[in-house]
Parts: sequence; C-alpha cells; structure tokens
Amino acid sequence: MEFTSTDGERRYAELVRAASRAVVGLDFDGTLAPIVDDPERAHIHEDASDVLLDLAREVAAVAVITGRPARQVLDLGGLEEVGDALASADADLYVFGQYGNERWSSTSRRIVSPRPPRGLASFERELTGVLRRADAADAWVEDKGLAVAVHTRRLPDSDAAFQRLLPLVGDLATKHGLITEPGRNVIEVRSSGMHKGLAVEALVAELDAGAFLFAGDDLGDVEAFEAVADLRERGLPTLLVCSASSEESALVPLSDVVVKGPEGVMDLLRQLTADARAAG
Repeated sequence: MEFTSTDGERRYAELVRAASRAVVGLDFDGTLAPIVDDPERAHIHEDASDVLLDLAREVAAVAVITGRPARQVLDLGGLEEVGDALASADADLYVFGQYGNERWSSTSRRIVSPRPPRGLASFERELTGVLRRADAADAWVEDKGLAVAVHTRRLPDSDAAFQRLLPLVGDLATKHGLITEPGRNVIEVRSSGMHKGLAVEALVAELDAGAFLFAGDDLGDVEAFEAVADLRERGLPTLLVCSASSEESALVPLSDVVVKGPEGVMDLLRQLTADARAAG
C-alpha cells in the first residue's frame, strides 16, 4: 500500500489502535471484485472470503456498500456463507445494496428493500429512443429493480459513447424525477435521497463505531469518502483507501492510502488484520 502523506501513515496507526471498535466499509466492483465487461460475471476476489472472515474477527463490523442489488452481491461474493462462518465468532457482516436502499446483515439474514421509485418504469420505456439518438442502441441496459444502469463498456468506443449518453440520460432522468450516478463506463439512474455516505452514517450511529475505514474506486464512492472525512472532523480515527485503476483517479486526492485494485485491497486488509491482532 502507498500512503499519500505522513498524515495517512498516522491515520492508519490510529485506526489499528481503535480496530476493535472500527467498522470497515468496502465497495464491491473495482474494490472487492475486478471490473469486467459483463457485470454479472464480476465475482469477488478469490481470497476475499478468507480475508473478510479474518478481518471481521478483529473489528466491530465489516460492511459491503455498493450500487449493486444486495441479492446480486450476496451471490457473486458468496457473502451468505461468510455470514454463516461468522455466526459463532460474535462478528457482523452487512451488505448495503443500491447505495444503501437495500440492507442485509448476517444477523437478520434477509434483505430489506423499499419499492421501486416513481418514474423509473417511464424512464426505462423512453430510454430506448435516447440510446438510438446517441448511436448507442447496443448499450446494455441493466434493470436493478430500484435503479436502471446503462453500460457502455461493451460498445466499440465505450468512452465516447459514455460521453454522448451522459447528458441525454441525465435530461431524461430529470424529466422523471430521478438522478444519475456516473461510474466507469456506466450511468446509473435512481431516486434521490440515498447515497453511500448515508449508509456510512447509519452504520456509525447504529454500531456506535469508534473508527471507520472506507475503500472505494469510483465516483459513486465520493459521498462515502465525504461522510468519513466528516467523521474525522468529529474526532473519529478514519482511513480512506482508493482502489486505483487506469480508468478512474478521482478518489486519489481524497485518499490516505492508494492500492492497486482488488489485489491491493486484499493486501491492505490482511495487513490491517495482522496489525490489529498484534496490537490487541
């Protein structure tokens, strides 16, 4: 791992000392799972189950906070099995799906979800015409239940298609009272009022967290980074980790630590587990 400053090193040391009361929040795509052309094949890093099990025994809780539906993440990550293994260890695992609109925990074992937002069905019906006008008719449209995601990664010039689509999809979303969440060759359309930062705040309040680490890779993680920075201002030990790639670097200036993709995230979590165990 690469610290961005001496402050980053100090913050890591503070987090280690407070590990038993820390919550570790993790994005899924690009952080726990490599980015792939077909998001339905984005399986979690092969070492993640063991790494998360070891980590969860040293901290207050581990939470996967993602834009994906919770059920999809549970299946792609094998996280229900991880929750089963933690049952006897007095450790908790959470999944906040669709930016926090859905929730699952290893204690409750069920997904709690609201109804789809008003306007989403109408948006999706009109989206086909927008894609044709942007010469992106072959973009993959993913219906997430509470959101719709338009993926350009499979198109011949994915970046150019993304740039053409972003304003058009944004205008259509606004028309139907929805918001857009740009990502790495994906534009997600969903309701306002919930984001990853609010999921961070909910975890801190409910678990009385004494420290917080968040690791992410993309623009959809900015609100979580901002929420953790606010916790820092309130005196909590915190650490912000960027899972860096050649495609997206917006989080690097906000981070205390930069690692190389999911492999680097695994290395960091292993190190944190070992250091917390030694300090405890």
